[in-house]
Formats: sequence, C-alpha cells, structure tokens
Amino acid sequence: MGLLHFYKMSASGNDFIIIDDRDGAVRAMFPKLADFARKVCRRRHSVGADGLILIEKSDTLDFTWQFYNADGSVAEMCGNGGRCAARFAYLKGIAGERIAFGTLAGTVKAEVGPDCNVKLQLTKPAHLKLDHPIRLDTKEIFVSSVDTGVPHAVLLTDHIDMAPVEELGRMIRHHKAFSPKGTNVDFVQVIDRKHARIRTYERGVEGETYACGTGCVAAGVILQRKGLTGEIVNVLTRGGETVRVYVGDEVYLEGSARVIYEGTLWSEALD
Repeated sequence: MGLLHFYKMSASGNDFIIIDDRDGAVRAMFPKLADFARKVCRRRHSVGADGLILIEKSDTLDFTWQFYNADGSVAEMCGNGGRCAARFAYLKGIAGERIAFGTLAGTVKAEVGPDCNVKLQLTKPAHLKLDHPIRLDTKEIFVSSVDTGVPHAVLLTDHIDMAPVEELGRMIRHHKAFSPKGTNVDFVQVIDRKHARIRTYERGVEGETYACGTGCVAAGVILQRKGLTGEIVNVLTRGGETVRVYVGDEVYLEGSARVIYEGTLWSEALD
C-alpha cells in the first residue's frame, strides 16, 4: 500500500527523491533515516536516485533540509540538490521566488526563475589550497582543493574523455590527506577563458555521476584563482548540461532543475 508522496527531480543529470516532511511523518515512520535513504535510492529495486532530500520546517528560514547520499551518508551540501529543493519549495508554495534554507554547511539562498532555472548562492569557499602534492603508490601528483559546502579535490587535464575518473578518483577520495571525511574528486579541462568541462567522482555515491554542483563551483573557484578563467565560467557536465558558475564576493551556481515525475512510495519499495 502507499506510504509517502514524493517527487523525482533532476539537475544536470543528478537525480533526487524529494519529500515534504514538514510534518515529521517520514522521521516518525523511519527513525533510521540513513537506512531509509539507502533503500529508496537503490536503482532497479526502488525509486533510485543519487540522493534523498527531506524538506523540514524552519522557524527562521523558508525551510531546512536533510540530505542523504545514495549510500545513506549525510552530505553537508549539494549544489544540484539545492537547486532541486529550491524549485520544489517554490512549486509547492513553501517559498516564493527568493528562498533561504538551512543546510549543515550554513544558510543557502536561491532565486527561482522561468523555464526551470534556479540560481543558487552557496556558502563562501573555504580551505582553498592550490597545487599541493599527495603521494599515490610510487608517484606524486599535484591537486588543488577547496570546500564549497563539501570538500573537493580538483585535477586539471588536457584530455577529459580519457581521465581515469573511477580509478584515480577512488584513490584520491580515500587518501589520508583528506581524512577522515574524504573528498569529492573533479577532473577539469579548460576550453577557453569562459568554458570548461568536468567529470566528478562523488563521495557517497562512490562513483562517477553525471554532474556535481558543488564540484562545478569548486572548479570555477580553482580556475579563477589560478588565472585560467574569469569570474564567470560555463561548465559542461558529463550529463550534457552546461551550468554557469559565478566567482566573486559571493559564489553562485545557475542551471535548470527539472521535475521528472511525482508518485506514491509503496512499502514494497523498501524490501
């Protein structure tokens, strides 16, 4: 029988299950939310998604969220998920076109525009380090890193289609230099001063995803700091969408957030 109403949404190929839990029904039914997230995010056996987003009540902001990766781990922030959550809140009348919501990374602001477009203001980048060495087996490589709500390591490449995203991404994700939480890993190719391409190994998904919003922002920040791009860069994701990153006194991520479908979750989906 039916348990919960949900939306399935996608941003740049990242897909999410979004549930309005302002009444606390999900938490009451499933005290072990991490286990619920793992089960409902299973592809082919359940709804399937890169993550689960629960919209919760806030006394000071439009809402707060609980964000779970597909493996049940908690993420401090997710840029593509944030865009989907903002548009969901707008569509459901939870918030207006200008939105502020709470995350573990801090307050995030968004503006919902026409044609599914959402411009998301992320928290200020932190812990920026350019070109620092890490040792992998018998060789040393240089990476840049920054926290854009979640930690990212960024590697530049001239041939992104040939980048060893799964193998090298997994090694860097678990490297002791980024312990204990680990890091997301972004492989970035600069096309010109205004364009770049990106592929991302995502912590929590434990593999390459079609896109990572905070990864696109991390790439934009690193490229701008290295003088390779300006304050606005268009980043082409593996999912085929180009998102726009603004790097200045404030940092923004802009792109579409699309509703795929809405439905009712049955208990059988959690077996």
